[in-house]
Amino acid sequence: MTVYFIGAGPGAADLMTVRGVRTLASCRVCLYAGSLVPEELLAECPPGARLVDTAQLDLDRITEELVRAHGEGHDVARLHSGDPSVFSAVAEQMRRLDAAGVPYEVVPGVPAFAAAAAALKRELTVPTVGQTVVLTRIAARATAMPEGEDLATLGRSRALLVLHLAAGHVDRVVEELLPHYGADCPAAVVAMASRPDETVLRGTLDGIAAQVKAAGIVRTAVIMVGRTLAAEQFGDSHLYSPHRDRSCGPGPRASDG
Repeated sequence: MTVYFIGAGPGAADLMTVRGVRTLASCRVCLYAGSLVPEELLAECPPGARLVDTAQLDLDRITEELVRAHGEGHDVARLHSGDPSVFSAVAEQMRRLDAAGVPYEVVPGVPAFAAAAAALKRELTVPTVGQTVVLTRIAARATAMPEGEDLATLGRSRALLVLHLAAGHVDRVVEELLPHYGADCPAAVVAMASRPDETVLRGTLDGIAAQVKAAGIVRTAVIMVGRTLAAEQFGDSHLYSPHRDRSCGPGPRASDG
């Protein structure tokens, strides 16, 4: 039997992948974060499935549930918000399942930053303006950041920064990024991306903190800072350029442009 780490997406139930829904429907046990995973998704579980809300469980308890279900001969759906590859805490779960000899697979999901970009109606990589996106967070009550990954260091790149778990510390974010990005740098905050109560804030780095506090946003939000958020005057991508040599067969995928 297998444990499936499934990305539940950013919030809207219909943003879960078809593979995710099909896998969920085949598992007799489902562990989910009740505070983050939409209840509508639980309706996809088979009738009589065992549902375990992990919101109040520590890692040991979660591992026990996964190993127990495997021992009972059940496939297990481990639902995580967003995508399991980013800020999901699946690495330590996988490590423990490896030690226990329990097989697992990963089903990707739509990450929060992608849903936020959709809400903003922006491409995060814009030709001649910015081609790099940095996904990061800040260290507060969470695990300490590794050396060299502080905002002051990352900010020197002036790449588009996407910060998770930072809305409650927006003043600190602004203070540390201002020397590198400047007061007029475009900034945005998207809370509850893709959900009915989604909130979208747009502005500049020197004013975004006031907007966040006025809106009462403290969690389930991403902060974005970078020039591509408001880019209007930029060159077209080489992908569709009439000057690109197309004689050698298909060019790069659209995602490479």
